Amino acid sequence: MTKTLIKNAETIITMAGEDVLGGDILIEGGVIRAVGTDLEASGAEVIEARGCVVTPGLVNTHHHLFQTLTKAVPGGQDALLFGWLQTLYPIWARFGPDEMRVSTLLGLSELALSGCTTSSDHLYLFPNGARLDDTIWAAGEVELRFHPTRGSMSIGESAGGLPPDHLVEAEAAILEDCIRVIDAFHDPAPGSMVRVGVAPCSPFSVSRDLMRDAAVLARDKGVRLHTHLAENDEDIAYSLEKFGCRPGQYAEDLGWTGDDVWHAHCVKLDAQEIDLFARSRTGVAHCPCSNCRLGSGIAPVRAMRDAGVRVGLGVDGSASNDMANLIGEARQAMLLQRVQGGADKMAAREALEIATVGGAEVLGRDDIGRLKPGMRADIAVWDVRGIESAGSWDAAAMLLAGPTRVRDLFVEGRRIVRAGEMATLDLEATMAEGRRLVSGLMG
Repeated sequence: MTKTLIKNAETIITMAGEDVLGGDILIEGGVIRAVGTDLEASGAEVIEARGCVVTPGLVNTHHHLFQTLTKAVPGGQDALLFGWLQTLYPIWARFGPDEMRVSTLLGLSELALSGCTTSSDHLYLFPNGARLDDTIWAAGEVELRFHPTRGSMSIGESAGGLPPDHLVEAEAAILEDCIRVIDAFHDPAPGSMVRVGVAPCSPFSVSRDLMRDAAVLARDKGVRLHTHLAENDEDIAYSLEKFGCRPGQYAEDLGWTGDDVWHAHCVKLDAQEIDLFARSRTGVAHCPCSNCRLGSGIAPVRAMRDAGVRVGLGVDGSASNDMANLIGEARQAMLLQRVQGGADKMAAREALEIATVGGAEVLGRDDIGRLKPGMRADIAVWDVRGIESAGSWDAAAMLLAGPTRVRDLFVEGRRIVRAGEMATLDLEATMAEGRRLVSGLMG
C-alpha cells in the first residue's frame, strides 16, 4: 500500500485540537495514519514541507461550475440578481455537453489551486443534451471529491417564473432523472468520491409541488437537499408576494429544514429563521464574494454561528463571483463580519474552521475537514515563505498574511496539485479548449 510522509511542516493546523509545530503527517491507503513529530515510515514517499503551513483541504459547499465559461459577461457585470440571471440565461441556453465538461474541468482546477479538496455543484439547467453525468465524469478527471446536485427549473416566464420557458423541464422528468443519477453515481460509503444531492434551483423557478416531492424523493434515497434561499431583498419580496410568507417558513412548510438540508446564501434570514435553522440543524452555504458582487448584502454569519447554525463556505458560480478561490473566500468571510460588527467578530482561525470543518458538516461528511488519524487524507500544503507572508509573526494566521495558491494538494492521499501546478490534467490544453468554446458562445 502506497505511503506518503509529509515532513517538517512549520505548522500543522489540525482543526482537531492543538496545532503541531515542526510536524509530520503519515498517509497510507488514502487515510491519515499519524500526525506528530519525528515520524518515520519505511518505503514512504517523503514530501518536504519546511516553510509550509499544512491545513485540512478546504470544502466548497456551493458552486455552479457550468458558469465558469461566462465570467465577466458584459451586461451582467453590474446587475442585481434577477437582472443578472436574465442576462445570462440566453447564453447558458447555448451550452451542451462539451461546455459542461470543460467548465467543470476549469472550475474544479481553479478551486484545487486555492486549496479546495471537496466541492459541491448545483447544476440546474440541461440544454442541448447536457446531463449531470458530464460534470461527474469531469470531476473524475480532476480527482477532486465531488458532491454534484441534480438541480432543476420547472416554472418558466409564461407561468410567472424567472427563467425562459425553453430552459425549464417537466416535473415528472426532473424527478425521474434525479432517481437515475442517484442510482448511477451516489456512493454513501466513507471516503466516497461522489455523493449526489437533489436541488431544485430556487423558490422562484420551481413549484411548491416539486419542492415537496424533491424532499420526499431525497429522503427515500438517503441523499441531501440543496437550494437557494433568502439571497437578497428581491428574493424576500417574491416570497412574500407569491407565497405569503418569508423564505424560512416556506422551507419549513415543504420539508426543507433538517440536518440533511443546506441552503445557499441566506443573506436575509431574520432572527426567527436563524433560530429555526439552528433548532432543525439546517445548514447554510455562505457565499461572501458573490453576495458582494451582486450587491445582495452581508449574511448574518456571526448571529448564525452564535445560534448554532452549521455554516460552510461557497464560491458560488463564476458568473457571479468571477474567481473561484476558496482561501480568498474565507478571508472575505472574515472581513465582512468585521466590517459589519467590529474587528473582534471573526478571527482568522474561525474563518478557516468554517472553510474546513464547517463545510464538511454542511455536506454531511464526518471523514474530512480535520487532520487526525482515521480521517481521509485531504490535505493542503501552503508555502508561507513568499512575499504574501514576508514579515508575518504568525504563519498560522494565513488569512491575514498568506498565500492564495496552494503548493501541494492531496485528495484521498493522491497529489492533485504539485508545486503549484495541476498534476491530474493538462491545464494549458484545457484552458485553450475553454477559450475556443467561449468564442463560440460569443458568436
